[in-house]
Amino acid sequence: MLHLYNTLSRNKEEFKPIKGKKVGLYTCGPTVYNFAHIGNLRTYIFEDLLRRTLEKNGYVVNHVMNITDVGHLTDDADAGEDKMEAGAKREKKTVWEIADEYTKAFQDNMADLNLHTPDIWCKATDHIQEQIDLVKQIETNGYAYVTSDGVYFDSVKFKDYGKMAKLDIAGLQEGARIDKGEKKNSTDFALWKFSPKDEQRQMEWDSPWGKGFPGWHLECSAMSMKYLGDHFDIHCGGIDHIPVHHTNEIAQNEAAVGKKTVNYWLHGEFLLTNDDRMGKSKGNFLTLQALKEKGYDPLAYRYFAVSSHYRSKLNFTFEALDGAVTALNKLRHLMTIWDESTEQDEAIMEKFMMTMNDDLDTPKAVAIMWDMTKLENIDPGKKLATLLEMDLVLGLGLQSWFDIEETQQAEVPPDITELVQARETARAAKEWNLADELREKISQQGYEIEDTTDGSRIYKA
Repeated sequence: MLHLYNTLSRNKEEFKPIKGKKVGLYTCGPTVYNFAHIGNLRTYIFEDLLRRTLEKNGYVVNHVMNITDVGHLTDDADAGEDKMEAGAKREKKTVWEIADEYTKAFQDNMADLNLHTPDIWCKATDHIQEQIDLVKQIETNGYAYVTSDGVYFDSVKFKDYGKMAKLDIAGLQEGARIDKGEKKNSTDFALWKFSPKDEQRQMEWDSPWGKGFPGWHLECSAMSMKYLGDHFDIHCGGIDHIPVHHTNEIAQNEAAVGKKTVNYWLHGEFLLTNDDRMGKSKGNFLTLQALKEKGYDPLAYRYFAVSSHYRSKLNFTFEALDGAVTALNKLRHLMTIWDESTEQDEAIMEKFMMTMNDDLDTPKAVAIMWDMTKLENIDPGKKLATLLEMDLVLGLGLQSWFDIEETQQAEVPPDITELVQARETARAAKEWNLADELREKISQQGYEIEDTTDGSRIYKA
């Protein structure tokens, strides 16, 4: 029985899908004006763990992820420059080139981290008409008004505005010290922004209200309901989305269709660096590519992420990442010793899944995995089979690594094999100096020997 922490209720709830074993899952994707940093990627790892856990429980998941390529302003409160336009100026490229470049970079990150590809990718710029239609519906229902710079959502008319973030709307209105401009209320937000009169944007479209572009929050409402319907199961994102982006999504959705549209809202906590939130605006962010250039396996970062619960803050240090490298390499090492799998241990797998079904409790699941590796009453083949089954959920890429390792074993050149056999003969005769000389010759040719209870194992260094 799967239980998930629903941000809307602030409680763990039993997961009950709307349509039998089919699950609609929407995850907020990247704004493609720059590289995703490893804090962003922590959220996508948690969402991948969720999808894998759902699938392990027998659910068929329809996973939709958006690509934000327009409308996300440098200030989430509808002020500042469009991040895409700013990125284009920074790199002296078009916004379309920027979008393509950083979308590909993000998809490469997903592949490096062994994240499942969404069933549907949807770009904001490919769904302008759907967004216009949604604004029309919101306006028809009496929740929108027009100012000189755009169409705004009237948050006061929506009685449950701020319910997920538990915002004190009255207090916010009374204590507002910002220039609201023509907005009726400080918590009102843009549905459609008009293009500036003194400059031409690269991304702008005609609308019933004037030429412009959609507000950032609008795309997720329009695209999630287009592909998953006006009532679907799960919506995910980072914890920073709660007070503004997802609060505004809920308001738009329910103002348009007149009912609750999402049953479960899940949010991942921040990744910290030096105990401060990692972010592009702070200039303290690391990319996955930067870690790769330092020689780190991206899957070691995934191991680092899954060792902590997705709803707990996680402080990044290179010392902690080095620990994840050591742990992942130890798992891989154990696989080479266990060598051939048989059948999984059902009792251990059941215990493992109970922890994953308790709101994705990965720290306990990882602990169960390590406890299993130390058991002496389970044969190695069963350990390997159980580990690989666990990894269908944890996603550390162990099967792929094992397959590559086995291929490399099969491709050891004959001259290296002869040296290994000669070393085995020397060891049997207790000619240790000769055995050491042969090991050094093997090492000089790019191979390493690992001595195990079952004999020597050769692999490419």
